[in-house]
Amino acid sequence: MLGRTGTLTRRCWLEILQSRCISSPSEPSGVLHYPACSGSRRYQAGQEAAQLSSAQVNRILKFNEHSHALPRGSASHGVLGFHSNTLPSNHPSEDRRSSATCLPGRGGVLFGVFDGHGGASCAQAVSQRLFYYVTVAMLPRRMLQELDRAVEEDRAVPPLLEWHKHPQDHGSPDGGAISFHSLRNYWQERLEEQEEEEEQDGGRVTSALMDAFRRLDYDVSVEAQVHLSLSSPRRVSLPGEGLSLSSPLRVALSGSTACVVHVSNGVLHVANLGDSRAVLGVQERDGRWSALSLTNDHNAQNPEELQRVLAEHPASERRTVVRHDRLLGLLLPFRAFGDVRFKWSPEMLSRLYDTRPDILSAITESVPPPHYLTPPYLSARPEVTRHRIRPQDKFLVLATDGLWELMHRQTVVQLVGEHQAGLQHQRPIVPSADTTLGSLQRLLLERRGRVQSVLEDQNVATHLLRHALGDDGYGSVAPNRLARMLSLPADLARRYRDDITITVIHLNEP
Repeated sequence: MLGRTGTLTRRCWLEILQSRCISSPSEPSGVLHYPACSGSRRYQAGQEAAQLSSAQVNRILKFNEHSHALPRGSASHGVLGFHSNTLPSNHPSEDRRSSATCLPGRGGVLFGVFDGHGGASCAQAVSQRLFYYVTVAMLPRRMLQELDRAVEEDRAVPPLLEWHKHPQDHGSPDGGAISFHSLRNYWQERLEEQEEEEEQDGGRVTSALMDAFRRLDYDVSVEAQVHLSLSSPRRVSLPGEGLSLSSPLRVALSGSTACVVHVSNGVLHVANLGDSRAVLGVQERDGRWSALSLTNDHNAQNPEELQRVLAEHPASERRTVVRHDRLLGLLLPFRAFGDVRFKWSPEMLSRLYDTRPDILSAITESVPPPHYLTPPYLSARPEVTRHRIRPQDKFLVLATDGLWELMHRQTVVQLVGEHQAGLQHQRPIVPSADTTLGSLQRLLLERRGRVQSVLEDQNVATHLLRHALGDDGYGSVAPNRLARMLSLPADLARRYRDDITITVIHLNEP
């Protein structure tokens, strides 16, 4: 994310996933990375790297692409399938993506993109855990009781999620016992709550999403505090320990935005915190495409969000709460998971510094930050939007801010719409009286470039990546520009673009 600051007696979570089938039985894991042909290239002053070949460009662009078709019928909930891709700029990437089908209860399909900052730990944890919290939040009391009895009696339970993952998507084998313990505490507390009248579907999903986001962020904070309490003062970590991706302190000190879509029975709910976006592709009656935003950015560029943050703190802090368009002058998003140094009390942050200076060595800013007077300053409360899918709503583009920094939403929707149609019904070019041969040639070249691009990328998320990085200013892709952008080494790539993660969800019938 550009410009962001950076033993329980219960069986471990991984064993539970495998033996009790809380997740799908086969959940692939791996390491998301650039192929060696791009990330390892060295630049010298005044010297350009060798031009990437077309095959190398395609290998990089397609390395993490993923497509999945859902079965037709009620089980699809109005989703035909999805295309997804992710292109790192950081090494390793701080973006994550998730997609899964909720199996119990009324079901639904979940999609999410997660943009990390200060490392990938928080985004990794949230991408793996949030969908479980959402599912638990939507389960009726009877099913929660059955789930808890099955776990207590050490017997198999029905699966909660069927994951749809790319083999290269990240997996984290450690930290599972803590995650499961927290999740079980969550559903047990829900069981203890007084039974309320069942809400309408819209209200039920909205409240479930908001509660799941809030509770996961709370658990991330509590797990870090427990981990801290078990640490000795001025403790020095063992070799490699402080670098553990799933260390509770690492997860809580880093942060992540999240944009999650739940689709059930033809209704979209989008829960967002941060500046990733969900944009609906709408095809008008005349065939033209329009973009409908279903999210708002939570940063200083959003006047309503800015006023919300200022109103939550005394007037005496008006000049310090947001400085240089950043929270306390440090953080761009005003809502995120983790980032406990914008949430914990000053006393807790001081204890953290005294107890684990090894963990804080990666943080350049002071802890607590300057002008840290009335925490929390950062919120994990999502903004939820509900939208009933209409016949003209053809797809939803879910992407981290790396895409939106390079492309306008209307351009994104136009590209996806043209790709979806395959450009099979292009209107003929009718030259006007003042059309020159030069302008006509340019139009023909532009059209040929678009056709070739569509044929080259079966995955529409890859198609968007190709245009975002190689746009020639006329709606086509300049191969040389694309190759140069993909040739940049890690230390230079971050100056030109962020990590980019895209999921395009296809709706209705094409």
